[in-house]
Amino acid sequence: MNKSLKKTLKLVIPILIGVFLVLYWYLKTSPENREQILFYIKEADPFWVSISLLLGIIGHISRAVRWNYLLEPLGYRPKLINNVLMIFMAYLANLGIPRTGEILRATALSTYEGVPFEKGFGTIVTERVIDLIMLLIVVIITLFLQTDIIITFFEQRGFNASGLIILGIAGLAAALIFFLFIKKSDNPVALKIKSFVKGLLDGVFSIFKMKKKWAFAFHTLLIWACYIGMMWVIKFTVPETTQLSLNEIMVAFVFGAFAMATTNGGVGLFPILVSKALGLFGISSVSGDAFGWIMWIAQTLMNIIFGAISFLLLPLLNRNK
Repeated sequence: MNKSLKKTLKLVIPILIGVFLVLYWYLKTSPENREQILFYIKEADPFWVSISLLLGIIGHISRAVRWNYLLEPLGYRPKLINNVLMIFMAYLANLGIPRTGEILRATALSTYEGVPFEKGFGTIVTERVIDLIMLLIVVIITLFLQTDIIITFFEQRGFNASGLIILGIAGLAAALIFFLFIKKSDNPVALKIKSFVKGLLDGVFSIFKMKKKWAFAFHTLLIWACYIGMMWVIKFTVPETTQLSLNEIMVAFVFGAFAMATTNGGVGLFPILVSKALGLFGISSVSGDAFGWIMWIAQTLMNIIFGAISFLLLPLLNRNK
């Protein structure tokens, strides 16, 4: 299989999956339900949608500030506006092909701020590790608050935790064997890999060299508070969901986060899983679908609009580079 075909498949397959999921949702809903869902979407209060978008923007700006805390120990302090624009560009890129946004961020940082790609990418990896930890914390808190409901849901669908643990251990063992082989090899390719990994580790361990650890922790909490807040305020756009508690919204948030992690931008899957989560608390499928679609449309439009603006502004603001 040639490289151009592989690139085409990487672009087409996620889109096809998204189209399939949207088609699946369309076929499983009746014309009357779709009409009601569309009505809720059209009648969604612009005030609460705007508040949700504002929280998303604040979260992205906070992420840009936090990024500099990771880059500073490496001897770099990019302009905040550049960081913000790169982050919006990355989110837009991830809507097309998952995880290309991280590569784009590191490339743009190298181009416009002179940060070596591997070090910039290392800080982005650090961000993702911190975000994964935060997501796990949110999941644990949500499990603690809604244990019976969530466990019952996964058990009914054949979730096998022991299988995932075994797979994870096998993956770690394979990675360890690979790196031990690379470490002892003098092959030119192995040396390049070692150099690249060293750069990554410099970025990852920069967190321990930070002078502003508490500020970093504050922005991490702020980012995730904004993420949850984005979903919480959307509940006011659908009559049936206005009485949902924060605990119940967090269950929907966890389901939505899973959708965002497994598909590009959560296309198709996000509204379906969020609706399933809300259904656990007696919310009708119509209201649950409307909630999920309003949330997904709002955040996707934000990423598309601000991402496109960022693609234009970044080179204009850095014409000398």
